[in-house]
Amino acid sequence: MIEIRRAVPDDWEEIWPIFQAVVASGDTYATPPTTGREEAFAAWFGPKSTVYAAYFQGQLSGTYFLRPNMPGLGSHVANASFMVAPEKQGKGLGKAMGIHALDEAKKAGFTAMQFNMVVSTNTSALALWKTLGFSIVGTLPKAFRHRKLGLVDAYVMHRFLD
Repeated sequence: MIEIRRAVPDDWEEIWPIFQAVVASGDTYATPPTTGREEAFAAWFGPKSTVYAAYFQGQLSGTYFLRPNMPGLGSHVANASFMVAPEKQGKGLGKAMGIHALDEAKKAGFTAMQFNMVVSTNTSALALWKTLGFSIVGTLPKAFRHRKLGLVDAYVMHRFLD
């Protein structure tokens, strides 16, 4: 039911509407809702990113990238970012991509994965990441400007891959 494969730049045509819808909500990503297509592409398909496309019932419905969290001496820790089309949320895509990302990160030689900013009000993401073994290792007070709630905390989440 869910298939995940490595994405190529030509997939951006189908990924862009997902990206646009997710950042437009203003409640989970620090990316400005006004981010243009080219700037979004450059961020998602950055030079250190490996991008994946997730299909639900044959339709591209989610995407994530995997890359080093930091360059140089911090490059053994992976970072990832996930997006699911709003109309496909609640179908297991996030969990499937999370499991896939952990496996791919381990295969790529990373020893841990870290998320730098998980919005405290994003309860579904927090629950998912905790289920997949992540812990909150830091709180960033009022670090996220939520579209509806104003300034809210964000968390740094981490887990080892072994």
